[in-house]
Amino acid sequence: MAGRSTFDVLVDPGTGTVATIAAAAEAVGFDALCLGETNHDPLVLLAAASQATADIELTTSILVAFARSPMVTATAANDVQVLAGGRLRLGLGSQVRAHITRRFAMPWSRPAARMREYVHALHAIWDAWENGTRLAFDGEFYSHTLMTPMFDPGPNPYGRPPVLVAGVGAGMSRVAGEVADGFQVHSFVTEKYLTEVIGPSIDEGLAISGRTRADIDICLTPMLATGTTQDEVARAREHVRGQIAFYGSTPSYRGVLDVHGWGGVHEKLNVLAKTGEWDAMSALIDDEMLAEFAVVGTVTEAARELARRWGPLSDRIGVAAQTMDGLEAWRPALAPSSESSVM
Repeated sequence: MAGRSTFDVLVDPGTGTVATIAAAAEAVGFDALCLGETNHDPLVLLAAASQATADIELTTSILVAFARSPMVTATAANDVQVLAGGRLRLGLGSQVRAHITRRFAMPWSRPAARMREYVHALHAIWDAWENGTRLAFDGEFYSHTLMTPMFDPGPNPYGRPPVLVAGVGAGMSRVAGEVADGFQVHSFVTEKYLTEVIGPSIDEGLAISGRTRADIDICLTPMLATGTTQDEVARAREHVRGQIAFYGSTPSYRGVLDVHGWGGVHEKLNVLAKTGEWDAMSALIDDEMLAEFAVVGTVTEAARELARRWGPLSDRIGVAAQTMDGLEAWRPALAPSSESSVM
């Protein structure tokens, strides 16, 4: 939106409440509604949300790509794009090996290379529908070579949705720069890691594909400890401490800590996580680490700090709001004419 940073809201509603929450998010002034894939299918819920809204963008943040054939994703996304009148943003994530192989019973290998090919496969399928060309995609991981008229929906009147890739490390960031319309930065991120690791990796991908920074959106969802009272903020601080400890215990996220010289903290967290000592893990996250990862303050304070700290480094900023009151608390910060609006 002109005049302030672009603010998206991440929610995790049940199937019976998504339309109400989506309408409320639009009324409050958020630019996009984002749904992740945890215990619901985000494309199904966004299809419902599309019927209760008119202008707000609808984002999967994220859809687990490797749990689905590219054809399944291309078809479902194409349908939601029509239902939403062109407002879908298709965010894709890889998930981790254990979930892909043991929860979804799907193959796992070389996630960055697989994601690159997955996005190419989506575009090959959409090209066939849009232009009537023969579907002839034959890659290392996916092969799509059959499309008969009965199964061809034809051109989408709203075009194909933007495709965003989510990730943590340099490999997936580089893939986003090569093939995606946006990169969804994991919330376990600091300014130092973003500028020293993710940013240069995206630039490498852009150079490979002959594109520029203007061709990709950087979408951030920083950790946020906020509330409407100081007591709520204090409780949120401790909750975020636990989030940092949880992510910091995971070997695949260690690189974020390493750029700050906190590799030793990861090793301690990893040992404690294996024995379920969650309270002890949170105690290892001191105030210096908390300040690097999280924005802390009331909603109005947090909105201004998000825009000041992360606005210059991103195109879109995401925040989480799980209740109607949580959504409503952001209204003053998002109002274009309000003194408290985010500029």
